[in-house]
Amino acid sequence: MDHSAVTPYAPAQPFLVAAVQISPAFLDRDATVERACEAIAEAGARGARLVVFPEAFVPGYPLWIWAIAAGQTQVLRALYAELLDQAVSVPSPAVDRLCAAAKGAGVFVAIGINERNAEASGTSLFNSLLFIGADGRVLGVHRKLVPTGGERLVHAQGDGSTLIVRDTALGRLAGLICWENYMPLARQALYEGGVQLYVAPTWDRGEPWLSTLRHVAKEGRVYVISCCSAMRPDDIPDRFSFKAAVPVSANGWINPGDSAIVDPDGKMLAGPLHEEQGILYAEVDPQRITGPRWQLDVAGHYARPDVLGLARRGRASLESPPAP
Repeated sequence: MDHSAVTPYAPAQPFLVAAVQISPAFLDRDATVERACEAIAEAGARGARLVVFPEAFVPGYPLWIWAIAAGQTQVLRALYAELLDQAVSVPSPAVDRLCAAAKGAGVFVAIGINERNAEASGTSLFNSLLFIGADGRVLGVHRKLVPTGGERLVHAQGDGSTLIVRDTALGRLAGLICWENYMPLARQALYEGGVQLYVAPTWDRGEPWLSTLRHVAKEGRVYVISCCSAMRPDDIPDRFSFKAAVPVSANGWINPGDSAIVDPDGKMLAGPLHEEQGILYAEVDPQRITGPRWQLDVAGHYARPDVLGLARRGRASLESPPAP
């Protein structure tokens, strides 16, 4: 699709977005999906139109990668096998449950999943971001391009075909996962697709991550919704021996969360939610999406394509919603 011919769109009235900062039921897909469905219903009842969940939320971020040495093959094999068993295929009954929850609440959902490569062997995993429409249909999946550090022991690399901005009733929706947001050209691909609602599920927290969110919002003139899993030792079952090696803060947190929602001027609208589980809410004003681009439009008048350009090797970066 030629996105240069598409008129920028945003709804006329302000609306609420939500970032769900809770812990998964670690390595339990069905229980984690149930928690997600409950949070979707709660956020929808509060009036949210878009609900965002953390990176790899279903069935949980494989945090043992930062605690177990790469040479401990037998331990890592056992954990991988369990993660694979509880991972998500698209489509699947787990996805159907999430879609039904989104439709029931009338909300768009962006949720991090450990995704099986169901199109091939079914035994490799991607760190993926699943998008669901308010009508309960799967809008698509983005697979993280580069697993970070120890994640390479678990997740395969994604490809450029999933760098897509989706036209929705709320505006143009897209996202990058965790440290993908430090990839300037990946961000630029979304900017050139006209992204307006930019989701950033993550396992990162604190500084400089929060500064990164503000930079992305200011750079792209977008609303950024970032979401992380806030976890304590009790959120990991005692049967996992690696639990003893996981760093815990003086306040008793494995990850303090720090989910946040940022406006197109780089100002915090909500959060960071620190050392607490809950749901953040903030209002998106469509007029504030386009107005700031009068000064800075990095995919428009501030782009200088005569000097610098982005060559994409994948699908077009803008995708229209499916036909009813």
